[in-house]
Amino acid sequence: MAGQANSRDVVRRDDGTWAVTKPGAARASVRLETQDQAIQRATEILGNDGGGELRIHGRNGQVRDQRTIAPGNDPYPPKG
Repeated sequence: MAGQANSRDVVRRDDGTWAVTKPGAARASVRLETQDQAIQRATEILGNDGGGELRIHGRNGQVRDQRTIAPGNDPYPPKG
């Protein structure tokens, strides 16, 4: 799963904050106080970047949830 074309991880840092990371990146995209804030921001980032996979890690570091995020700016939205 790691290394997918467009994915992000929400992980807990040693200082207790939550980070949004991109596989292979040297630094976190953003650090936030709560996991919920990090999940919301990661969803926005993926939506703006054409969609992708979001992996949410628990306090123990293991993946506890995985979500597919749709593109946020679909140039051809369905009619109806």
